[in-house]
Formats: sequence, structure tokens, C-alpha cells
Amino acid sequence: MASESPDTQMAASFLRLVDIMKQLRTPETGCPWDVEQTFETIAPYTIEEAYEVADAIERGDMTDLRDELGDLLLQVVFHGRIAEESDLFHVGDVADAISDKMIRRHPHVFADQIIEDAEAQTASWEDTKARERAEKAARTGQEEDTSVLANLPVALPALTRAFKLQKRAARVGFDWADARLVIDKFREELDELDEELARAQRQPDRIEDEVGDLLFTCVNVARQLGIDPETALRHGNAKFERRFRQLETDVAAKGNQPQDMSLDALEDAWGAAKRVVG
Repeated sequence: MASESPDTQMAASFLRLVDIMKQLRTPETGCPWDVEQTFETIAPYTIEEAYEVADAIERGDMTDLRDELGDLLLQVVFHGRIAEESDLFHVGDVADAISDKMIRRHPHVFADQIIEDAEAQTASWEDTKARERAEKAARTGQEEDTSVLANLPVALPALTRAFKLQKRAARVGFDWADARLVIDKFREELDELDEELARAQRQPDRIEDEVGDLLFTCVNVARQLGIDPETALRHGNAKFERRFRQLETDVAAKGNQPQDMSLDALEDAWGAAKRVVG
């Protein structure tokens, strides 16, 4: 007997996962925890799994990436099963919907449109998305949101959403001409925060507002320099963690604990840790 083709094996693997989820969700014989889940209760797990995929990529761990992608795929199948039980849609509809969308948004690949470069492709992609939004509004009877900022999920990580808001605004010319001008704006926002901190009676709401402006401007600096702010902050977090763990190791080797040391001593230990791990 001829061996199965890779495509056949892939389809069988996916259908096996779909069947496993069906069994898990069967009220009489399934898993009580899985049975009681809803879209809302598993949404946090879906987000968490996406971050774990990103973490595996960041670490360059391809074995872990395979496992984490499986966990994320399980979330897709889980949502699809819940929807199917309510006669909303099934996971096959999900696959069909994204397949249709990719074909629509790549007419230079699946049709006869000619696109010269990546910039033209981006423009074509955005035009197609705009048509899709208009068609959706007409189909649902809802008023179309024609803003260039439309359809940016509020639930996105704040740094990512700030980046996307700025990028959208830049499409229509609302942008800084040079990164140095944004850095000047950053200094201006820092001064405004300093003014709030200097008030005799500090107002937490105003301070929060100024910190938000400062962070938003910092994201703009990154965007102007072609740096993804989430990636940059992840690297910054990793650097801090690497250095602080070295600090803990160093002070423990001397029989100390960080909480028992003066700030000056901790600063010295921090400098030593930086020299060790960079």
C-alpha cells in the first residue's frame, strides 16, 4: 500500500484534533472543565498561548515553538467547537473564511493584478480591507466606520495599539518629519510630567495622563526609527532580568540578600552584574 501523502497526513492530524475536542466537550463523557468553558472564559488562554508562541520564537527554541503552536491551534479548534455547538459556525468555516480572505487580498498571486513592489502591495491590501469593511457594514446594516483608525482592537497590548494608531495616522500625512523632532516632543512631555510632580498637591489622574503621553511619544520615537516597541521592550525586559538574576547570584555568594542591602550597595552590585552579563 502506498504511503499517505503529506497533505493527507496533515488533514488527518487536524481532523484528529477536532475529534479530540469534540470528545472533550461531550457533556456525558467529556472533561468537566472543558465542557463548562465559553468563548469568554478561554479568551485569556488564547492570548496567553499567542504570547508563548512569541516567546519560543524569541528564544529560538523550535521544539518549543512546535508545541506552543499546537497549544494555539487547540485554542482555534476550541472556539470552533463552542461555536458549532451553538450552530454559529464550525472550524471548517474558520479555515474557509481565512482562505477566502487571503485570496481576495492577494490578487497579484491568485488573479491577474500586477503589483510592482511591497509598498504597492500594502496599498492594495489596505484598499481591499476598506472594501471589506464597507461590504460588512452594508450586510449588517451598521454604519460604516470610515476613520483611518477604524478596526484597531482595544484589547491589543497598549504599546502595539499605540504603534498601529500612529502608523495609521501617518498614512494620511499626520506624522513627524524626523525622529529628532519626536525626541524633542519626548523631552517636552517629560518636562510636563516633571511639572506635575513638582505640584504641592499631586493629582494622580494628571500624573497618569502625563505618563501616558510620555509612553505614547516614546512609541512614536521607536516607530520613526523603524523599531517595533514591543520587541524593544521585550529585549529590555530580558536584559533587566539577566542582570538582576546575576545581582542576586553575586550577593548570595557573599552571604547577603538584596532586601538587606543599602541602595548604594545594590547600585555597586548592579554595576558588577552588568560587567558580567552585559
